Amino acid sequence: MTDQEISVSTHVLDTAAGRPAAGVPVALAVRAGAAAPWTQLGGAATGADGRCTGLPAPPAGTTHVRLVFDTASHASGEAFFPEVAVAFAVGPGEHYHVPLLLSPFGYSVYRGS
Repeated sequence: MTDQEISVSTHVLDTAAGRPAAGVPVALAVRAGAAAPWTQLGGAATGADGRCTGLPAPPAGTTHVRLVFDTASHASGEAFFPEVAVAFAVGPGEHYHVPLLLSPFGYSVYRGS
């Protein structure tokens, strides 16, 4: 990673089951400025360890990233939260790890390391 590159990673933990959430599709979109439209860059799915590898790198000029987790694919019935969208501000030269802690009727996210 150079001084200006941005990288994003995530993982999903099923806090009700007490284990990683495998097979959750995650889409990544970016924009350059609060008024700019979102551009979908791609996505990946979580592995057996709940980690999502292979997310595309945001291009230069990106100021915001949005991760959309397809949580319905992980639910064992009808999902109360069928998707979770998390948007956050980014700056050049930083790595952003944004985990999702998921339960049937709630979730939380945070900036990890």
